[in-house]
Amino acid sequence: MHIHLDALGGVAGDMFAAALLDAFPEHQAGVSASIRAVDGRIACAVRAHNDGILSGARFAVSAPGVEPGPAPHRHDHPARHDHPHPHDHDHDHAHDHAHDDGHGHGDGHDHAHDHAHDHAHDHAHDHAHDHAHDDGHGHGDGHDQDHGHGHRPWSEIRAALEAADLAPAVRAQALAIFGHLAAAEARVHGIAVEAVAFHEVGAFDSIADIVAAAHLIAALGARSWSVSALPLGSGRVRTQHGPLPVPAPATTLLLEGFSTLDDGVPGERVTPTGAAILRHLCGEDPGRGRPRGILGRTGIGFGTKVLPGLSNCLRVLVLDEAAARPGRRDLAVIAFEIDDQSGEDLAMGLDRLRGEPGILDVVQAPVLGKKGRMMARIQILVRPESLEAAIAACFRETTTIGLRYHRVEGAVLDREARTVDHAGRPVRVKVVDRPGGRTAKAEADDARDHAGHAARARLRREAERLALTVPEEER
Repeated sequence: MHIHLDALGGVAGDMFAAALLDAFPEHQAGVSASIRAVDGRIACAVRAHNDGILSGARFAVSAPGVEPGPAPHRHDHPARHDHPHPHDHDHDHAHDHAHDDGHGHGDGHDHAHDHAHDHAHDHAHDHAHDHAHDDGHGHGDGHDQDHGHGHRPWSEIRAALEAADLAPAVRAQALAIFGHLAAAEARVHGIAVEAVAFHEVGAFDSIADIVAAAHLIAALGARSWSVSALPLGSGRVRTQHGPLPVPAPATTLLLEGFSTLDDGVPGERVTPTGAAILRHLCGEDPGRGRPRGILGRTGIGFGTKVLPGLSNCLRVLVLDEAAARPGRRDLAVIAFEIDDQSGEDLAMGLDRLRGEPGILDVVQAPVLGKKGRMMARIQILVRPESLEAAIAACFRETTTIGLRYHRVEGAVLDREARTVDHAGRPVRVKVVDRPGGRTAKAEADDARDHAGHAARARLRREAERLALTVPEEER
């Protein structure tokens, strides 16, 4: 299974969770259980939504101090821009806010409000100034919330994830996504990763979105993920140190290598949490396009922000590649030439490459290079998901300082590995279904200790006959 993400409106953590839960509603209870395992005070819900153009789902989270109303608790105020926030903070706000906030940054307004509030701080500030204020999150209950602007260090959130009663695969996914986010914030603010902290309210949002994403990623077990070109958006977000451009600094770091587009629609379109999820899923191959396959389920996840003339949604397409292309597989080919490594050492290096996970075959051939020098041309066949690791192994095991690679499609025949007994010894045989009928090929190594070509040939022929004619229970 391959899952492709169409970032029509953009990408945010809650949009990712909503889109997948719209496609796979049977995982709603599991997502809720995983979130509560990390923090029992956080509740989530999936709500149907129609923006007048498309229908899908929203992922709503309620946190301590926020009374749930009839609408999603976060940022449901597309028409409001009155966010005075008269208080100063001695830190930068790397807010995760684009799709959840209902504000169009780039609409002529500066907004110094909290969104998913993921930001780093240098601990030079004093948050003893608890105060009640309208935080602009549109809780729909008419109450002012006193959040106290507390902070949860990344180290504390990490410890909670490690201690939670989560499935190991869910925990690993969540730690990886949060790790990308914390590392980006640390780079933006020039501090150690351990010094990164998240605004208390934003930490609840981030925990819910990331744990939900982690649960779904682990539960679905997709072989690969891809994403469309990402809308850059435009405008600014105001921080203590002045306006910062969209995309936010942490988002920019996380999206290095991803394809982008400018569709002319303003606002922050990809949030830091959304970018961290993309980095986790597609980071090794951010430019991968949507593969061919039979389309299965689809889902649409909405943010609450209203975009002019555009549905603010993320769409997921679930593709069954194997069913679409029976007998086909995606491959990558790595090629390079060697003229400065001894034959003996190169042979050892290539043998080690053959043992690398994901590498299917390694061949070499003699070629003439510049000035008529003999060289070895190396060609390696590798599974696409193992391409980056295979490239690193090539640089490690050979003297090449540059290589080429490209993606190809391969055609394969159905085959089966069988073992037959011949004269008291096991012989491995590969049986292949060909258009003209089945064929068999005995493993040459299993005849190695037979002296003489004729004896080895007889052993292989008899083993192949047995593999083709004798039922498995009689072999």
